[in-house]
Amino acid sequence: MEHLDVLIVGAGLSGIGTACHLTRSLPDLSLAVLEARPVSGGTWDLFRYPGVRSDSDMFTLGYAFRPWTSPTAIAQGQAVLQYIRETAEEYGIAAGIRYGHRVVSASWCSERATWVVRVATDAGELVLSCGFLYLNTGYYDYDDPHRPSFPGQEGFTGRVVHPQFWPDNLTWDDQDVVVIGSGATAVSLVPALAPRARSVVMLQRTPGYVISLARRNAGARFGRLPPPWTFRWERTRRATVTSLFWHLCRLAPRSTAAWLIGRVRALLPPGYPVERHFTPPYRPWDQRLCVVPDGDLFTAISAGDAEVVTGRIASFGARCVVLDDGTVLPADLVVTATGLRVRLLGGIALEVDGSPVDPAAVVMHRGTMLSGVPNLAVSVGYANNSWTLKTELSARLMVRTLHYLRRNGYRTVVAAPPPTADRTPLMPLRSGYLQRAQGVPTQGRRWPWRLTSSYWVDALLMRAGRTDGRGLSFRP
Repeated sequence: MEHLDVLIVGAGLSGIGTACHLTRSLPDLSLAVLEARPVSGGTWDLFRYPGVRSDSDMFTLGYAFRPWTSPTAIAQGQAVLQYIRETAEEYGIAAGIRYGHRVVSASWCSERATWVVRVATDAGELVLSCGFLYLNTGYYDYDDPHRPSFPGQEGFTGRVVHPQFWPDNLTWDDQDVVVIGSGATAVSLVPALAPRARSVVMLQRTPGYVISLARRNAGARFGRLPPPWTFRWERTRRATVTSLFWHLCRLAPRSTAAWLIGRVRALLPPGYPVERHFTPPYRPWDQRLCVVPDGDLFTAISAGDAEVVTGRIASFGARCVVLDDGTVLPADLVVTATGLRVRLLGGIALEVDGSPVDPAAVVMHRGTMLSGVPNLAVSVGYANNSWTLKTELSARLMVRTLHYLRRNGYRTVVAAPPPTADRTPLMPLRSGYLQRAQGVPTQGRRWPWRLTSSYWVDALLMRAGRTDGRGLSFRP
């Protein structure tokens, strides 16, 4: 059985970033990256629908150790994918990725202080062991998105496509297209589909908050500085602004809602029914805020190339979608941008000394470790800021932890649950995909079992706090 010091599961944005942090700080570590798919990139290779792009700026979504040098802040999916793969090559990670390796289960043995990991490959089952297991499997199911069924859908003679499985040969030229959804995917798809379609309708059950941001770097005036310094300035500025705005939304929801809706109103023609189509019934950041780069969605609406309709689906017709108020939307192509299905630990069956681990029963410690599960870390990003900001905090924390284990002759670190049973959701949003989620770890009410949702506070606590802090046990 091959044994490794660290086994990383997942070769997407988080997995490659984590591998880079570990190899840069602990170059003598034996490490491998297992990837279930035949290629790297994770989300950024899987999603290929028109208009796919980052929903965070690349100065914070990119890695701190490898500056994003393009002036484009909101990048197209292909550019993000290229950045991830170039990083893997530059830091020597690409050669260590083992493709077509899907982790099925992992069993911890306390007597040997070792994980035994069972992996499915095309050649059959493979068994590996490691001292530390690091899951970078993302937060959603790659194989099974959320696809609700609609009355009469079986009689629809057009085509129904989910963005997660966009066909390479799909055409929509001179067709009537209905995009069901109001989240980041729908907001990205509609302006991308509009130029070639006869009509495009974004059909939403409930409006969401959207904000127009510049696609290109607003900090270009600092272009005379060396690229690393420009990057650090932009990363600091954007992380700070996003965190402050999130807190402002929590403290003054009515004012921030009015400001957001007012910005939308200014980008649409006079008399447009903003109250119906862009005024959500919830507070800002109860669900994720959608970014519209350079207002492209509003441009398409103003030009008559796209339309937003708010209502509930009564049924599908042969070539239409019928709403419960009797409105009939012609449709040759229906795109079900209806969301994700959460699967935080990649569907891996975990057990500790023969006892199965119930993910819903454990608590996250410092947003990284699972209570009662030794030598295991999980990469989970922010819901209210760039995903990478948090996953890099976790990676740096694990570098410090591995250093501490070696320096003190320990083999095992395990987190304890909080002293009370008082728990809160891991991601404090009311989005549908999180409300539907099952088997997701929780967090406590206080640090270190709860993150603050503020990047700079979390950075201080995670980077300056004691490695052997409260709630952790180390064993030889």
